[in-house]
Amino acid sequence: MFEPDSRYADLEDAVLVTPEGREVAYKKRRFLPQGAKLPLLVEVTVHEGERLDLLTARTLGEATQWWRVADANNAMRPEDLEEAGRTLRVPVPRIPGEDRQ
Repeated sequence: MFEPDSRYADLEDAVLVTPEGREVAYKKRRFLPQGAKLPLLVEVTVHEGERLDLLTARTLGEATQWWRVADANNAMRPEDLEEAGRTLRVPVPRIPGEDRQ
């Protein structure tokens, strides 16, 4: 259902049975980890006009892993992290399944 490096890949599957008896498969809710507890790779400063995906490509080598930076900085709204001059925590990339806190 999700790519192996997706933040949703490790979520437990569940099934909801409707009153009509139909089964609806879904993934259980993802809770944000405590950012300060994630192992730190580096702290970086956001450049003027830099988006989170570009910052993540620059630091982790993979733009699609922006959610790891958002998690490490306790961000519910990733765009809030894009303020120029702000220092962000970039966590050590981890294998899905190890991300549970």
